Amino acid sequence: MGGSRNQVNKAHKTRFSSKSSRNLHKTSDKGRIGKSEHNVAKGARAARIQRNKMIREQKRAALLKEKRASSGSASPPRVIVLFGLSADVKLNSLSEDILSLLSPQGYGGALPTVASSEYRLRATVLQAPHGDLQSCLEMAKVADLIAFVASATSSCEGESGHIDSFGHQCLSVFRSLGLPSTVVLIRDLPTEVKKRHESKKTCSSSLASEFPEDCKFYPADTKDELHKFMWLFKEQRLSVPHWRSQHPYLMAQKVEMVADDMNPGTCTLLLTGYVRARSLSVNQLVHVSGAGDFQLCKMEILKDPRPLNARKEQDVMDAEEVDDVVVRSVVPDPLKQEALLVENVPDCLDNEQTWPTEEEMADAEKEQKQKKRRKKVLPRGTSEYQAAWIINDTDDEESGTDEEVDDMVMDETESGHPGEEGNHSDLSEDEASLDLRDSDGETDADSVMMDGENLTKEQLEDKIKKIKQAHADDEEFPDEVDTPLDFPARKRFAKYRGLKSFRTSSWDPKESLPPDYARIFAFNNFNRTQKSILAKALAMEEENRDDCATASTYARLYIKEVPATVASKLCMCATTMPIIACGLLQHESKMSVLHFSLKKHDSYSDPIKTKDELIFHVGFRQFVARPIFSTDNMNSDKHKMERFLHPGRFSMASIYAPITFPALPLIAFKSSIGEATAPKVAAVGSLRSIDPDRIILKKIILTGYPQRVSKKKAAVRYMFHNPEDVRWFKPVEVWSKCGRRGRIKEPVGTHGAMKCILNGTLQQNDTICMSLYKRAYPKWPDHRFPLLDA
Repeated sequence: MGGSRNQVNKAHKTRFSSKSSRNLHKTSDKGRIGKSEHNVAKGARAARIQRNKMIREQKRAALLKEKRASSGSASPPRVIVLFGLSADVKLNSLSEDILSLLSPQGYGGALPTVASSEYRLRATVLQAPHGDLQSCLEMAKVADLIAFVASATSSCEGESGHIDSFGHQCLSVFRSLGLPSTVVLIRDLPTEVKKRHESKKTCSSSLASEFPEDCKFYPADTKDELHKFMWLFKEQRLSVPHWRSQHPYLMAQKVEMVADDMNPGTCTLLLTGYVRARSLSVNQLVHVSGAGDFQLCKMEILKDPRPLNARKEQDVMDAEEVDDVVVRSVVPDPLKQEALLVENVPDCLDNEQTWPTEEEMADAEKEQKQKKRRKKVLPRGTSEYQAAWIINDTDDEESGTDEEVDDMVMDETESGHPGEEGNHSDLSEDEASLDLRDSDGETDADSVMMDGENLTKEQLEDKIKKIKQAHADDEEFPDEVDTPLDFPARKRFAKYRGLKSFRTSSWDPKESLPPDYARIFAFNNFNRTQKSILAKALAMEEENRDDCATASTYARLYIKEVPATVASKLCMCATTMPIIACGLLQHESKMSVLHFSLKKHDSYSDPIKTKDELIFHVGFRQFVARPIFSTDNMNSDKHKMERFLHPGRFSMASIYAPITFPALPLIAFKSSIGEATAPKVAAVGSLRSIDPDRIILKKIILTGYPQRVSKKKAAVRYMFHNPEDVRWFKPVEVWSKCGRRGRIKEPVGTHGAMKCILNGTLQQNDTICMSLYKRAYPKWPDHRFPLLDA
């Protein structure tokens, strides 16, 4: 037996080779020397390694710069906000312990700021007043660290027994606003070591679900525990919401006002504090929280009153009371200062005809004389003014009976202002299904007067009951409206139209715009404009110009032409809450149409009707708006208006407001009708877009009931009440609640019945519906800022 018996094929036999080796002679380059594939791969790998190394170095340099800016000797004092999770937490003792630990020699002021050479740290400690949501919100906007203080001995209702209802409400608002770095300080622990450890563990486990995962829990009863917390806080890298780093802002340590002799009723507001986040230019506009947008007349760079290196500033700190030392003063350049432009001023005669000729003027005078010569039969005691409104029979004959003219006149009378788009009658149309006579006669002026304080208790209860009933009916029968009995439907709903398809039918966004659209601004390309403006702001930050106060500079802002009443209110509020001045980017003072995605807050139970007045907190800015709510249709350019903000789902709110670049958080407050209490948080959300061309359609549904049914045909009544209305709405498609679709064939009789043909067999208990649409717009607010409300 010799060798292996396995078959061995010859290598040169082509029928045993692979396809690639058979065609090798076609693809091989004989005599050509190509680049080595190994070398190419090696070069690509080296380039990739070098690129990753460069990205790591850039991130490391940015992180080091951020750390130096937030914790270095030149950084502004860190703002620590102490927030009690329940009413029985004593914040005064904790605040005194922290301040005495940082500054044993003492402290003072409404916003106490101390500098500690031992901890190499400067800090401002604020106490959030329990029960005052507005002050807590303003403090959370500027906080570098929110220290939530819990008492181990407190017992509140709910899953976590250490947080009361106000604490839960503030926590949800803070999450919507964007939480900075957070810690939890636990007080009132037992003195015995074992019980102390168990109590801390129990308290931490019950509170852990309410806070972020990286939130730390510290005991804070003794001086040693606070000492340990301060050392850890000094080394901690603080994180702030992204929206706070886009604008420069100043938290005022001092608020003063100087009367303006030239302009009575106005004054110059002086805000002194540290500039934070970015460089602030004297040519920029500033927004003072709750007061509005203003220009600066001067900016002073002051010597830092709380330097970290006390020895270098010994000559200044020796004196007991030293006024602010001005390092340099900056005034705005009239050519570079941004103008305080809020609204566009429309030219009402822009689209009118030219000046009339002499012949036309002569003809007009002749007609006027002929009208005066006509004798009118007037009742006794009629004045000339009343006689001018009495029309003769001859005038009626000349005017004719054109239906289109009647419709146009009806549009003007419905809106209350001739020639305006019918925004002012929307509220009455919404309530037509409840009480037609009352709602038709109600105008916006009436509703505003009804919201006043002149109402009796019974009238207020009746109004609140009506609003709640309308909210319940809107949830049960959305969009359904009754046709008036004593008024033609073709005039009552003259501004509405039918759509073959809500998703695909066209609607011109520039058609029949209201007069308020002439007062706003729009962008040709919003994304490109936003990118350009943010790039300019970043370039100004890097240039280190003379007209700017860099971040962490102690400065005094002179804000001109502030109403004296507003300035006095700000001086009073400065004792309980921080006053914030925020620098605005280009175009951010101009009005446009802003769209927010918002959701009704869980703690607010009252109905929120469209066009109700709300106070919007958008980032650092506050303004008053009257939004309309709509759905967010991803597959269509048209969106359906909602009459109420329904709980449990997100809606879009469209308002007239100053331009603000997204993304920014939104907290909306609403005042209760007839109550003098503080506004309550009503909704939370975020800024989505700025687009005046977003089409929001108000939908109404007219309903009728089959009288006689014959398979696909039916005689329908009670949708209209005269045959002219049936002929007017004949082109509009009808549908039934059981899924049938069809059209109107012809009117039947003289009482508004009609014959309909559908695409399937109709049931006797079905309901015939017709959908009509018209475009809806937001309502211009009566006053723009909360402090301007008289």
